[in-house]
Amino acid sequence: MRNIIQFLVAISIFAFANLSADEVLTEKQNFTMSISLKNNPSANQDVTISTSLEGATSSQKVQNLTVSTSLKEENNSKVQKLTVSTSISNPTEVTTKPAVVIATPIIETGVQPVIPVEKVKNTNIHSETVATSSTHKDETYQGKPFFKMIGDFLGTTGIAALFDPDPNELSATGEKMSDFHKGLGRVIMILITFLLFWLAIARGFEPLLLLPIAFGGLLANIPIAGIAGEHGFLGVIYHMGLSNELFPIIIFMGVGAMTDFGPLLSNPKTALLGGAAQFGIFGTLIGAATLSQMGLVDFTLQQASAISIIGGADGPTSIFIATKLSPELLGAIAVASYSYMAMVPIIQPPIMKALTTEEERKIKMKTLRHVTRLEKLVFPIVVLMLAILLLPEATPLIGAFMFGNFLKESGVVERLNDTLQNALINIVTIFLGLGVGSKLAADQFLVPQTLFIMALGVIAFAVGTAAGVIMAKIMNKFPGPKINPLIGSAGVSAVPMAARVSNKVGMEYDKTNMLLMHAMGPNVAGVIGSAVAAGVLLSIFK
Repeated sequence: MRNIIQFLVAISIFAFANLSADEVLTEKQNFTMSISLKNNPSANQDVTISTSLEGATSSQKVQNLTVSTSLKEENNSKVQKLTVSTSISNPTEVTTKPAVVIATPIIETGVQPVIPVEKVKNTNIHSETVATSSTHKDETYQGKPFFKMIGDFLGTTGIAALFDPDPNELSATGEKMSDFHKGLGRVIMILITFLLFWLAIARGFEPLLLLPIAFGGLLANIPIAGIAGEHGFLGVIYHMGLSNELFPIIIFMGVGAMTDFGPLLSNPKTALLGGAAQFGIFGTLIGAATLSQMGLVDFTLQQASAISIIGGADGPTSIFIATKLSPELLGAIAVASYSYMAMVPIIQPPIMKALTTEEERKIKMKTLRHVTRLEKLVFPIVVLMLAILLLPEATPLIGAFMFGNFLKESGVVERLNDTLQNALINIVTIFLGLGVGSKLAADQFLVPQTLFIMALGVIAFAVGTAAGVIMAKIMNKFPGPKINPLIGSAGVSAVPMAARVSNKVGMEYDKTNMLLMHAMGPNVAGVIGSAVAAGVLLSIFK
């Protein structure tokens, strides 16, 4: 009997698995076969085979084949009932190939079987099989002559897009673009990114920042691809962390974890240099407001405040305040701020040398005193509490900065500290650089407003650098240990680039004059100072 059952199941599966796809599936076919074999009055075997074939239309020939079998024993009468059910349905799909059946046997019994399991296990007592056809789509492509295809292909190349731009092409922000921005403007910006590559690789000007920014700018100026658009990956990165202030906060955590407040605590008066460097921020604010009153530019006080923070050479702070006060200028401010941070080694040295004498550049500062671990632990908490009490608007930045530093100085979470200092800040730096570079698209960068912001930014940065150097010269007029004026330029908060530049310029005149640790004092004070300045501006103009 078992052989007969297996034979019938096999015949059923084979027949429906090989149905021709050319058959018209417009009728429902039901087929039932019942076999009853009786060896004696107490043994009864029933076999039922049921098939169902359905089709929606004659053109739709999807075949879904289901085969299920079951064997059940009822009580102790040795009654065996085998049901084979198959169905072929066609709801929506189209196929040109026969259905394929893959059977998976499963044993299912309701009561203690009379037939030993080891004799039944090779029989398809219960199985379900579904065969789904492949998807077919009507051909929509219209054939073309060979040379017509070649011409169409050439029309989609970047060369064609640059020299014969599409008049309907839109920018990454969905606005119409001029022919200049579609063609020559993109070429100019690509050449600028090549210049930035050279500065980063050949001259070593802050490659960690400059390379991602420059490469993002290169990608943003590729025609047709829309990489910097809303759904392009540069656009996604920009909205993921720049427009919502996330990346600046994470960067501040990482910078805090890498910061040592020892030089500042050992020589607290260097904090004045960091404070003086913020003069560039407020000086630029006053200048921008004055120019607006004269009608030369059209910036509101909020926009002028957001632009002025570029003078602190603090990219994260610039993004943070621009998001709050002037989100429409966020892209231009981010580009200007990070560009100037990366070009600290170019902008600062001429100003430093112009405001100091060779004798002043050779001043050697005394060795710093030792700062205890307790001082380093208490300092970030004290600064954060002062910010909470006096400038709560600045606590997101100061809080993130002090959190990173507190983890470092605690000495009990080395894994977290290592992650902040290395993996996390490196990953975010890559994303941040690409996101900022996405705003180097020709239609966003080569416009009067952005160029004016860049001009104001460089003035603010230069004024901040000069103010720190001049403050150091003024402090040397009072009794006490002399301060090398070069470290005053480190008062801008480009950490640690500005401190390294101070040290490099000093060693040009005396190879033994190591100013790096001394310059870190005003440098970290500048970070706190720019965050405080941002809090003041937010409190007044928000």
